[in-house]
Amino acid sequence: MPDYPFRFSMIEPDAKAPTLKRLRQLSRLLDNVITIPGTQIGFGLDPILGLIPIGGDFLGIMFSSYIILEAARLGVSRATLGKMVLNVIIDGLVGAVPVLGDFFDFTWRANTNNIKLLEDYLKFPSQQKSADGWFIFGILVGLLLIAIVLVALPVIVIRMLWNALTGG
Repeated sequence: MPDYPFRFSMIEPDAKAPTLKRLRQLSRLLDNVITIPGTQIGFGLDPILGLIPIGGDFLGIMFSSYIILEAARLGVSRATLGKMVLNVIIDGLVGAVPVLGDFFDFTWRANTNNIKLLEDYLKFPSQQKSADGWFIFGILVGLLLIAIVLVALPVIVIRMLWNALTGG
């Protein structure tokens, strides 16, 4: 085995195939596990989780963050990771809007898009610098903060509405 300098993104080449397979399965579970009979329209657990008041979008972002973390371990470039994060942010923020967000969750497949980005990168790795540990840590902290805001914001709005209605 060649001597590689230690980097967060370094992973054995033989481990890429099982990792990619696992990430594909997770993406399918989140985005397209159930197909409506007689159609090619499918959906997964992500839009169903989005229906859970307050915490559903938080869980969706956490599952999507796992895919991004594993992509970083596979050595994906900063640019590709940035696109993946943008997909998750769009999914989380628009998905949090009542009613509209629920419909959006059934059509926007952030995890499937992220798997395509990962596969494209692995097929044609660029010479771009792969992400270091601090960059990945920053991404994950940012996604966690967005997820927390998606939990806190509805609670604050509900409390304000309750106080307005009850005069409290």
